[in-house]
Amino acid sequence: MLVSLAWSSLGSRRKSVFLTFLSLLISISVLLSVEHVRQQAKNSFNRTVSGVDIIAGAPSGQLNLLLYSVFRMGSPTNNIKFESYETLKNNKLVEWAIPISLGDSHRGYRVMGTNEQYFAHFKYGNKQGLAFEEGKAFTHLFDVVIGADVAEKLNYKLGDQVVIAHGIGSTSFVNHDKTPFTITGVLAATGTPVDKTVHISLEAIEAIHLPASQQQLLLKDPHALPLNPDSVTAVMLGLTSKFATFKLQRDINNYKHDRLMAILPGIALSELWQMMGTVENLLRFISVLVLISSLFGLSTMLLASMQQRKNEIAVLRVLGAGAATIFTLVLAEALILVLLAIIASVGLISLLLVVLNDWLASNYGLFLSANLLSIETLLVLAIVLAASIVTSAIPAFEAYRNALHSSLSSR
Repeated sequence: MLVSLAWSSLGSRRKSVFLTFLSLLISISVLLSVEHVRQQAKNSFNRTVSGVDIIAGAPSGQLNLLLYSVFRMGSPTNNIKFESYETLKNNKLVEWAIPISLGDSHRGYRVMGTNEQYFAHFKYGNKQGLAFEEGKAFTHLFDVVIGADVAEKLNYKLGDQVVIAHGIGSTSFVNHDKTPFTITGVLAATGTPVDKTVHISLEAIEAIHLPASQQQLLLKDPHALPLNPDSVTAVMLGLTSKFATFKLQRDINNYKHDRLMAILPGIALSELWQMMGTVENLLRFISVLVLISSLFGLSTMLLASMQQRKNEIAVLRVLGAGAATIFTLVLAEALILVLLAIIASVGLISLLLVVLNDWLASNYGLFLSANLLSIETLLVLAIVLAASIVTSAIPAFEAYRNALHSSLSSR
């Protein structure tokens, strides 16, 4: 009965109610979106690299090793011996090993030397492997595979020539223009640093740093000279058993023939995410402010209607409604509006996530679930309902006072 009466009362003021509903819809959508993206973005961030159990490199700090090996940010303090990579690769606890060699660039994009293990075993997101949009992996010495962003931004296609530059700046004064590379593959978009990477072989890394005369020999015959790398920047390892992770990490850190450091990507990524906590809290603060302003708008709308509803309240009192009933009626109106806004917000956000899921994953590396009903989200919605009750208590109390006044004057 009370809900039906509240619904009829809202219907009699449909224009102001609709505007208030839109305000609530927008603010609750913003709050839910920020909270959901915050939770999911953390998971997506932690899935920038997937299936890699250990990353080994020169001692330089856990975050620094993670940044240059996974995110292609910063510079390594030192390399590790190629023999160390081979030792790790041949370890009985290691199922596969991906070598990484950094230090060069192409028009601001990092160049990474690696081998066929990279395309076979590197994964991201929900253990998704790398796929080719066009072409295939490098098979010849001066072949190159580029990421999706490199191809799009520089308007490259299969067969185009690429010149590698020394150093990692966007402008370089030392170009390896004697040994141009030919694009043989373009990787599908992943939303990770892979999209911004230019991939060549480890042997090609050695070749572009040889004297010009030897480079000319290799252009004629790629097998004319032995190309044995002396070092690599880092190594990504996949283990035969997860239970061996800590043992191998300890063995790598205590390796006597080279200075090595082993990190666990998951732990390092969590530590890096914690450093971004200020931005995360700022977004939540802004969304809470938007919600508070909308709830006060709801309270203002109900208060503004009190003057117009004096006659309505008087009629209800004559029909036997107590002051407490009037108080509850106004609260019911507010809760109906907020509940409708919550339902509409959840439906709208879920629909948008279903439609934009692939686009967000390929362009921003955000693997967002369309299911908003997590424990954290339900807690946020409970807080929204509690806040709406608090802010609606002011107009409800005003209605209560009007009801008492109506009762007194009727006597």
